[in-house]
Amino acid sequence: MGENHYVTSPDSHRAGFACFVGRPNVGKSTLMNALVGTKVAITSSKPQTTRRVIRGIVHRPDAQLVIVDTPGLHRPRTLLGERLDSLVLSTLTEVDVIGFCVPANEPIGKGDRFIAGKLAAVKKTPVIAVVTKCDLASKEQIAKQLLAVSEIEEFADVVPVSAQSGEQLDVLADVLVRHLPESPPLYEDGRLTDEPEQVLVGELIREAALEGVRDELPHSIAVVVDEMLPRADRDDLLDIYAHMFVERPSQKAIVIGRKGERLREVGTNARKQIEALLGTRVYLDLRISVAKDWQRDPKQLRRLGFYD
Repeated sequence: MGENHYVTSPDSHRAGFACFVGRPNVGKSTLMNALVGTKVAITSSKPQTTRRVIRGIVHRPDAQLVIVDTPGLHRPRTLLGERLDSLVLSTLTEVDVIGFCVPANEPIGKGDRFIAGKLAAVKKTPVIAVVTKCDLASKEQIAKQLLAVSEIEEFADVVPVSAQSGEQLDVLADVLVRHLPESPPLYEDGRLTDEPEQVLVGELIREAALEGVRDELPHSIAVVVDEMLPRADRDDLLDIYAHMFVERPSQKAIVIGRKGERLREVGTNARKQIEALLGTRVYLDLRISVAKDWQRDPKQLRRLGFYD
């Protein structure tokens, strides 16, 4: 369990950091959202869309579990890819416990083994194998998968869960908390994320933009929220001015859609999610521009929020 052994009394409080790692679409963000109870990480049916390290916080009387959402480990192809990978590996060494996610309903593949190998190299941090999507698998499938998973590496624990039905979520939280050091809460009660709200709003807009565009690379869209402010004459309405960037005019045309229909739909869907997140009515002003090859340009990456 690493060097930080804490002698804890039964009524002591624990607090610390956990993260979930796994290949794309194994249910990491969904699991985090289910544990935290509020939608914070961007979830999309396309791989590689979680780009920022978003923290969700699970508050319990006995513990505070801060969940760091990492992008997937993948072999980098662009400057952005390299930045994502270094972000992942630095995150792994800074957390108290890692949840390695494998879906119950798919055979273990090369990608899973590749990631398990990377995790095994992070010697000081305990790794818990989390078998996700158990609602999509039979009891036999789940039993087989638990066995197969425990044969890949030595894991501190193996826990089957379903984020959809909520089954075993409390067990997983207990197991994660067991690996945290004794500590007072790290964040004041009730705060669900330490990301500024503008970043979360940007992620929700980006998610809405990705939803219908199956054939375009998700990395080609970035969103910057320029301004968020209450409407002067109304305290129940928030004005949000956001700018979406794509890399090529052809992508801009796809996001806008026929007669602007697609962009209107994106705006409507994003607005609903933002209203749910912030608990207030929202007016969303959404523009779209082409920023040529922004993924490969360090200056543009910085401007769009990807720091060195």
